[in-house]
Parts: sequence; structure tokens; C-alpha cells
Amino acid sequence: MRWSVFTASTPDWTPEEAVGQLSTQGWDGVEWRVTDQEPARPPGFWAGNRATIPLTGLEGELTRIAAITREAGLALSGLGAYVPAADHGNVERVLAAAAALGAERVRVTMPQLGSGDYRELMAGARRDLAWIAGRAAEHGVTALVELHHGTIVASASAAMRLLDGLPPEHAGVIHDIGNLTIEGFEDPLAGFQMLGPYLAHVHVKNVAWRVSGTRDDGGPRWSAEWAPLREGQADLAAYLGALRRVGYDGWVTVEDFSTAVPLAQRTRDNLAYLRELDLSVRADKCGPLTAARTSRTE
Repeated sequence: MRWSVFTASTPDWTPEEAVGQLSTQGWDGVEWRVTDQEPARPPGFWAGNRATIPLTGLEGELTRIAAITREAGLALSGLGAYVPAADHGNVERVLAAAAALGAERVRVTMPQLGSGDYRELMAGARRDLAWIAGRAAEHGVTALVELHHGTIVASASAAMRLLDGLPPEHAGVIHDIGNLTIEGFEDPLAGFQMLGPYLAHVHVKNVAWRVSGTRDDGGPRWSAEWAPLREGQADLAAYLGALRRVGYDGWVTVEDFSTAVPLAQRTRDNLAYLRELDLSVRADKCGPLTAARTSRTE
């Protein structure tokens, strides 16, 4: 497998600082966040993120981004864009940008739950993706749909309903164990087998469910919080083991939104941890395959 970092999770670093740090730490690649955002001080994951490429003026940034990535000795694992699938004009732009950068794959976003009747949203997204797959083929890239809580595609099952029949070389899925721990969880091995050739990319982060208050009926209110890779509920050894069992040997991109330790320490330790787990998996030392830790932590 090849290891990369999504720059949504590196808000403190400029693009130049990001590639310098990741290269020094031994990562194989970087996945660039592409979106317009609100300013913020201090920089945050979703606003003021310094390692973000603006969608406005994207084309003018490509030469610089390609150069600094290449000079750092990193590959581009993809573009993490935030363009809705229905926004065909901007989808065309990010597909072209991925092709120009040699990134090969670019994420497009799906409708949010509650923004309409689910059946109508799914049908509309299916039409959009059929068009996108055709345009992706023209550019020689793959458009990716991320399994994400709060959207119409929270699970592998939903993704197959959306993508089945489209060309998998140009329309694929990002499997994300952290998102699935919040909503849409299915046994990872079953999910990978279900997706088959549509499994095109993997994101890794971790989550812990904690009691955050009291419901109106007096019971505990549970909330999902981002957690360090080593501490969340998702069993990452089992996850990597399942990926190996289906023959996946592509990109595994980390987007760690926990903040318990400083950013440079966090990214360095995440790479060491994932390599350690993968070595154990390949040596059959990780024990029986399990989907996730079943107990909630408080």
C-alpha cells in the first residue's frame, strides 16, 4: 500500500510546509484539499486551512502545486475537492485539474440527507455521475464518491445502488472507516467485496462515541468525536487486514482530525502506526479479523 495525507487535516501548514514535512517523515504522497473557504485565525480544518488550494483561480495554481509536490519527492494520491456532482461546470474544472496534475482521481460530493426526497436525490446523483464518468473518461481520470455520514451514500450498499453499471475505471468509491463508524457501518471485508472494482481509494481516520449530555427522556446523548488513530473505535488492524484480503494495494490516505498532539507529531506517529499495523497484517500477526471494537468508550 502507499500512504498519503489529505491536507484538510494539516491546516497549520502552507502547501510548501506540508510537502516538506510529509516528505521528511517518509510519506509516499499527498492529497490536496480543493475548495473556497472562509478565513479564520487560527487556521482550522474547515476554515482558514493554509494547505488548501482555492477553487477560485484553481487553474493558476496548478503549476506551483505540481512543482512543489514533485520537488518534495511526493506523488499526488488525488484531489479532495468539495464540488457537488450537480455542479457540472466546476466538476469539469476539477477533472481537468486532476488530469493536468497527474493526480488520476478526484472526489466529487454527494447530496446531503434532508435536502430532498432520498429517492429523488439518488436518481439525480446517478444521472450526474453518468455524465461525470463520461467526462472523466475524456480526461483519463476517475471521479470518486466518498462514503460519508450525512449524505445519500453513507455505506457500500448505497454506493453500489448509485454506481452499479457505471465504468469503474472512471467512477469509483472512497471507503472511509472513520465516516462509517459514525453512520453506514458494514463489515469492511463485506463492503470491499461488494464494491469490487469500484473500490478505488481509501481514507483513514478514527472516531470515538462519547456521552455528551442527556436526552429529553433522561437517557444519555451520544456524540461522535474525532479520535487519534490509536485510540478510536475502528479496529484499523482488522481494516488493513480486510484490504489485504481483497488484494487492495492502492492509496491509503490519512485525514486525522484529532488535536490531542501537535500536527507534526501526529502525522509522524500516524505513519509509523499504520506501517506497524500493515507489517503485522502481512505477517498474519494481527489475530482474527474483526470489524470494529464493539464497546463504546466514555
